[in-house]
Amino acid sequence: MPSWCPLLCRLAMLLCVWAPCQAQSDTELPPGTPIIQLRLAGDKRKHYEGRVEVYYNGEWGTVCDDDFSIHAANILCRELGFVEAVSWSPSSKYGKGEGRIWLDNVHCSGRERTLAQCKSNGFGVSDCKHSEDVGVVCNQRRIPGFKFISSFTNSVESLNVQIARIRTSSIYSQRKRVPITEGYLEVKDGGKWRQICDEEWTEMNNRVICGMYGFPGEKGYNTKVYKLLAKRRKKNYWDFGVNCTGNEASLHGCKLGHKVELKGNATCEKGMPVVVSCVPGRAFAPSYNQGFSKAYRVEQPLVRLRGGANTGDGRVEVLKNGEWGTVCDDSWNLKAASVVCRELGFGSAKEALAGGRLGQGMGPVHMNEVECSGFEKSLTECYFNRDALGCSHEEDAAVRCNVPAMGFQNKLRLSGGRNPFEGRVEVLAEKNDSLVWGTVCSDSWGTMEATVVCRQLGLGFASNAFQETWYWPGDVRADDVVMSGVRCSGTEMTLAQCLHHGKHLHCPRGGGRFAAGVSCSESAPDLVLNAQVVEHTTYLEDRPMYILQCANEEHCLSSSAATATPSSYRRLMRFSSQIHNNGQSDFRPRAAHNSWVWHDCHRHYHSMEVFTHYDLLSLNGTKVAEGHKASFCLEDTQCEEGTEKRYECANFGQQGITVGCWDTYRHDIDCQWIDVTDVVPGDYILQVVINPNYEVAESDYTNNIMKCRCRYDGHRIWTYNCHIGGSVSSESEESSFPGLLNNQLGHR
Repeated sequence: MPSWCPLLCRLAMLLCVWAPCQAQSDTELPPGTPIIQLRLAGDKRKHYEGRVEVYYNGEWGTVCDDDFSIHAANILCRELGFVEAVSWSPSSKYGKGEGRIWLDNVHCSGRERTLAQCKSNGFGVSDCKHSEDVGVVCNQRRIPGFKFISSFTNSVESLNVQIARIRTSSIYSQRKRVPITEGYLEVKDGGKWRQICDEEWTEMNNRVICGMYGFPGEKGYNTKVYKLLAKRRKKNYWDFGVNCTGNEASLHGCKLGHKVELKGNATCEKGMPVVVSCVPGRAFAPSYNQGFSKAYRVEQPLVRLRGGANTGDGRVEVLKNGEWGTVCDDSWNLKAASVVCRELGFGSAKEALAGGRLGQGMGPVHMNEVECSGFEKSLTECYFNRDALGCSHEEDAAVRCNVPAMGFQNKLRLSGGRNPFEGRVEVLAEKNDSLVWGTVCSDSWGTMEATVVCRQLGLGFASNAFQETWYWPGDVRADDVVMSGVRCSGTEMTLAQCLHHGKHLHCPRGGGRFAAGVSCSESAPDLVLNAQVVEHTTYLEDRPMYILQCANEEHCLSSSAATATPSSYRRLMRFSSQIHNNGQSDFRPRAAHNSWVWHDCHRHYHSMEVFTHYDLLSLNGTKVAEGHKASFCLEDTQCEEGTEKRYECANFGQQGITVGCWDTYRHDIDCQWIDVTDVVPGDYILQVVINPNYEVAESDYTNNIMKCRCRYDGHRIWTYNCHIGGSVSSESEESSFPGLLNNQLGHR
């Protein structure tokens, strides 16, 4: 046995999972089915191909190619979230693996739910060598709505997610602050918390620890205070040092230092216990000069996250030439992900996600084959292959970052629900100099407020907001309203950060059965309008009033149509709308079948009375004409290859838009227009807003709005420079639309 093995084995005994792996759901599998995790590994590969590796009994191993078949490859690919396998490869095509060969002579029928159900020699029973490691190539298309039930990423660099169990033991003056940024570093060994001697401790070690705790950097501290305290504290030192280079995402990537001889308190004769002091990111730092700082314009960031359910999660997007684009996942790893996280004011990365795991973006793919040292200030400073083309949005890279422990989830709870993801919202508030639980007034309560609640509790996205919760009997001692007048923009981290009444509450209906409630979901849809389709299909049509009676009944014409004669004409600006669902779950109308409204004139049901708003604005933002579209038929018109249609309006069928599909409202159907009869020639702005009343929760509302420059000469109309909200820089937006300085939608 190598001499270093005892050290590593000892460390392995000290390790515990920092971000626990969620086991595969055994409720869906026959009793006794072994619990495994899968990954694809190997060098210079796409995220959907590689050497097959299996995590079983706390150890990663490989699969032998003996008797392996396309059936086994299909099972494996589906278990990883891909629709099917394309091929499989014998003889370690993706390089030789290490460790155990867990499976040999694997026989699958193709009907199994997991590779663990297939017949084999048994786990660990093999006569193969690693030169026989099997590899697979999966169809890169993801299973729509696939739930990843493992916290492991499909990236080799980040799979050893175990780190030494550590904590910071802060001094009294630091305990009052949130987040706690400073304190003694301690490791748990043999059931006891032990300090680390600082004789060989470096700033690079500090950087790694701070990153794990959600802080982008480290800073100095008052050594005199800690030296005085150290003399009074009982010492119990850990018997190892730690050596980090500084670019590790967590302590598990660091190497063990020298073994320390234990000689009582003399263990750290020339030093003292390690103290770590970190700098919080802007979003988590206490602000004493908020009013002063708001006087300055915030610099346009070069990197952002989109589509993530929680703070610090999201698809990575970068700004290039004034346009936002995504990053291809080729070579994407924890070093690059950590650069992104620190740049945005978080700590190091927990996961580097590939394959559009947090939703697909639109527009260009700006970076591919990104390589970072880990010390760059911005992802834009990292090397990337400028000539590599061919990446699709199915390969969009994403991250999950370490964020500081703010204790937000302790100030809010859901009560009375059938599961932890739903219930009446109850807030911990100060009343008569004591903390009590109470309800939130449901007046004006909606999707944006529910979104903030779900985020604060770490429960993902909001799926519904409720203004009555009589069916969720909460704690009767918490029936009193302690918060009212809540209005959120949807970007806040806590409900307390939203606008709300102060001490003087106002809630006519009271709490109890009328208190606010929510239901949360791990995934959400994301509707995005195809701006190019609008730009290419816009035209004018003069249509006689006598054939517009149904449209007039549905208020699809301007107010002057009320006095128009049947023989007169209305001038209509017509265009097609192609609305994609780029999210992670299907878009469904909020109302059930039984509450859809029948419109006799057009002979159809409306599942959402207002699905889109169409506005023609002057260059200073004044509305000159408007239109709207009810979702009389919300269905999958077309889908990406490999995605099946689920929703069809025929025969009073289910309505919705499947992930990876789009609904097209053609230019030649009623109400797919703006009535411009009374508009004078000139330059205008066309604005289209999807889901304008936030009736259905989405993962991203910024891309629900589209704007175009528009010119009307009295005979013809042109639209140009069309783009969706958030797709260009704020400077580009301001120069194109000087009268409209932001993409934010008005809140009800």
